[in-house]
Amino acid sequence: MDYALIRPIFGGRLRQSQVDGIGALLAVTEGLPRPWRAYLLATPVVETDLTMQPITEYGRCSYFNKYEPGTPIGKRLGNTRPGDGYLFRGRGYVQITGRGNYLRAGRFLGLDLIAEPDLALDPVLAGRILVQGCVDGWFTGKRLSDYLDRPQPDYHNARRIVNGLDRAAEIARCARLFEAALR
Repeated sequence: MDYALIRPIFGGRLRQSQVDGIGALLAVTEGLPRPWRAYLLATPVVETDLTMQPITEYGRCSYFNKYEPGTPIGKRLGNTRPGDGYLFRGRGYVQITGRGNYLRAGRFLGLDLIAEPDLALDPVLAGRILVQGCVDGWFTGKRLSDYLDRPQPDYHNARRIVNGLDRAAEIARCARLFEAALR
């Protein structure tokens, strides 16, 4: 990895914690095609607010009421009990959200993320969730192969794998820099 090529993403400087997070992601993505790795490194730039460390979704407790059972979002996320909105708020490199996603990720990892949702903050586990979720389409039904298995990877539309087109241009720019740095 040529870190000089990705420094512009981080304002010209990388903190050790960012380098450590990038290292964890490089390890968990080893062996994947370069465009996939580039996207999987670029997405956490936005999702972790440039920290490159697994984080907990920002917001006051009341912010997460939109994820409560009975709300359209809460229903879609599989939240079934009062308090699920806050308990299963976003965590990790990609902010998995909702009881259903924690259950699926926990089954994949062989861990009880329902009982211990903060396990999704462990860098290795968060990396595995990011990778498998994007490979298998856990988050939106879209997969890495839908956008990146082509001569010119479509990093802009690949954002649909995680979160519609929210900040897609920024992630695409970062992915192109990561791809160059991985060469």
